[in-house]
Amino acid sequence: MPLLEMMNPKEKLEKDLKVKVFDFLGKLQESDAIPGLHIEPLNNVADPRVRTGRVDIQYRAVLFKLDLKVGVKYVYVGTWNHDDAIKRAQRMRLSVNAVGGFTEIVEEEPEAASVVVDGGAGPFGGAAAPALSQLEQWGFTAADLTGRLGLSASLATAAMAAPDKEALLEIAVRDGGWQGEALMYLHDGLSLDDIRAKFSLDEPVEQDPEDSEDERIEKGFEHPTARAQFTFVGDQDELQKAIEATDFGAWRVFLHPDQRKYATKHYNGAFRLSGGAGTGKTVVLVHRARELWKANPDARIVLTTYTKNLADMLASNVRQLDPEVPLASALGEPGVYVTNVDALIARVLKGAGLGVAAASEAVLGLPVTHVSNRTANDAWQAAIDAAGSALPDELKTPGFFAAEYSMVVLPSRISNRAEYFSVARPGRGVALNRAARAKVWAVIEAYRASANIDGAIDYEEAAAIAASHVSLAGGDARLADHVLVDEGQDLTPARWQFLRALAPEGPDDLFIAEDSHQRIYGQKVVLGRYGIRIVGRSQRLTLNYRTTEQNLQWAVSVLSGAEYSDVEGAEESTAGYHSARLGPVPELVSCSSVTEEYDAVASRLLAWLDEDGVAPESLAVLVRDKATQARLATALGDRGVTVQQVDRGSIRAGHPSVLTMHRAKGTEFARVVLAGVSAGAVPAAMRSEQYSSDSEADALLRERSLLYVAATRARDVLVVTWAGAKSSLLDAAEREA
Repeated sequence: MPLLEMMNPKEKLEKDLKVKVFDFLGKLQESDAIPGLHIEPLNNVADPRVRTGRVDIQYRAVLFKLDLKVGVKYVYVGTWNHDDAIKRAQRMRLSVNAVGGFTEIVEEEPEAASVVVDGGAGPFGGAAAPALSQLEQWGFTAADLTGRLGLSASLATAAMAAPDKEALLEIAVRDGGWQGEALMYLHDGLSLDDIRAKFSLDEPVEQDPEDSEDERIEKGFEHPTARAQFTFVGDQDELQKAIEATDFGAWRVFLHPDQRKYATKHYNGAFRLSGGAGTGKTVVLVHRARELWKANPDARIVLTTYTKNLADMLASNVRQLDPEVPLASALGEPGVYVTNVDALIARVLKGAGLGVAAASEAVLGLPVTHVSNRTANDAWQAAIDAAGSALPDELKTPGFFAAEYSMVVLPSRISNRAEYFSVARPGRGVALNRAARAKVWAVIEAYRASANIDGAIDYEEAAAIAASHVSLAGGDARLADHVLVDEGQDLTPARWQFLRALAPEGPDDLFIAEDSHQRIYGQKVVLGRYGIRIVGRSQRLTLNYRTTEQNLQWAVSVLSGAEYSDVEGAEESTAGYHSARLGPVPELVSCSSVTEEYDAVASRLLAWLDEDGVAPESLAVLVRDKATQARLATALGDRGVTVQQVDRGSIRAGHPSVLTMHRAKGTEFARVVLAGVSAGAVPAAMRSEQYSSDSEADALLRERSLLYVAATRARDVLVVTWAGAKSSLLDAAEREA
């Protein structure tokens, strides 16, 4: 029975072809002599180990055959049309990288014909190439690329000839493998040593000099960089997983060495992993949860995020990654407990019993036991109406009070006016003298008094009381050993204090994944103010695996001209954000009226649905708010397009989705329409934020981030539509382009 190693395929197979490939590989695992497989060598090949096999009359699989001490192993590379498979197989070579000591496949491209440029020859058309190429200007040589990084001679030659950064990036993206990623890192200014570390090039697999070349190739599969490209397939279940590895499934099977490092490394305290959309932060968290459980099956691991939808996705990903990982049914039990932060808080409060009185007194200045009910949405406005007549008009907004309460009062445990007079208010953007603070505190007192009469607390108070309860209970009563947080940029101070309190400080206590460019809720937070010390334990991911380079750069351009800071208070940059894939340029569609825009969106969806192989659920239309969502869904139905409106539930197969940009967080689709990106709709009205220029500017940052998040939901095709005047955020994107 041959062994089987499978390569992470670059090309996506249609569903019917996947079934045939699964059947072919399943038979191959039984015997390579089964009639109909037609495992055949080829002539004129770069590697004599290469073979092709018959998947059906039209398609052939490309494989490599290794003769090992334990028997025969086949390495499955991919399936293509007959002629394409033959041509690819003839160019491929399976070998051990001379620098990194890992197994890889290099496709040796035929020599490109020279292009006559201004009387001379060169690989790039247009004007004559500069005297020094881009990499030469930066001080790199071909020997650096081949001898220090282990790139193939052909790719190194092409890279060294690139006249500018754009040409270098195009070469990097078109390569599609680890070598292309290495060029991207060079493009973004990383040193050779930094790149070597990312791909573990200084940690080669130990080889026996007496081994054959096939045995050396077999051992090279153990290296982290090889494990990002290949997976051993032991049985039919593993084969099924590998064949169906798309989206998260691909990360389940093929984990990049950089991500693997963060998933497995131990830290002496809290650690922060930042990165743009689609860089694999969530995947690292899910893998890390499994690694922590494998290291200690009795560990209590909390995996959490801000919204319920994202928490449900995390739980699904854990099950998909490894069904053996136990999902705990209650907080404090061994295993991985997955839920959203507010649900965690509610469970702690429910289990606090009489202890909630002491915890609430520490937060509010009076003991309360009514911790299950939440205040009404208009509670702040009612308090302002009751006690805020002396306030200046610009402060008579629920937005100001909600932010002041969550950013200053609750995290500082302010329970009386004297304490409020002396508390620091960093980052609030509006100065308050003693007289102004007295007027503000009068409204806060009215708010608390009314809530007490109603027997309710708000979500921020719930988080603060839960944090207080866990802290008062002490170290032996902590409810978790490890806390893993996804989408940390959206959490408030009281929620951070709660998460900090869940696990005692120590090794691997708190692991945070966040992207400040995706902050679409709440205010800017600096974690050091709330007992979370991560200075010196922070890393950043920059390579996007979800969307195309064209879609990513358009999304990033929406952020241009704005200043973002991370959860450590440092400037956050988009420098270095790139995608591993290419695709069409996003299409911008201007419409004269809303009716015309509805027609345009419907026409686009119908055209996509008519294409062969397009799954309806891979299409989505994203809008700014629920009212627009409902109107658009009705309009599309009137135009013959049946869609599903997605709110709290999961996305179902069978129809395109219409959902808000907020709800789209954590999703991805092959093709996306951003509809209604008009002036007055995006950015949305920010009247409640106009109590200070800083607050209004921060709200505009969140609107930019929301459009960035929405645009990065598109894997392949992005269309942006508007009626009448377009959003000012599109003007910013056009200026950047």
